[in-house]
Amino acid sequence: MFLAVTTLAQVQSGTWFVKEGQAGYNLYTNQGESSMTISVKFPTTFENKPKVALSVTQIDADKNANQRYNVEAISVSRDGFTIKIGTWADSKVFSISGYWIAHE
Repeated sequence: MFLAVTTLAQVQSGTWFVKEGQAGYNLYTNQGESSMTISVKFPTTFENKPKVALSVTQIDADKNANQRYNVEAISVSRDGFTIKIGTWADSKVFSISGYWIAHE
């Protein structure tokens, strides 16, 4: 496989992952709304505030409850951003992971 890339604007990417047992993890409580955050620092500071896109690639959830989740990028700056992961109602998420990409 050959991949050629021309960079017209700065692009950075990475992965994220949270799971039961991590400090502050509460997405398995199934007691209404719960959320947690992950701080991401860009390896290189952007010249301007970038756009950030997130994806979910894996989720481990209780088969006896609805699988509700929301993943969003908040507090985006030239230096980094925060990923906010949330669940609600009777959802129980034991782990969730994905990718992020930031571009100017």
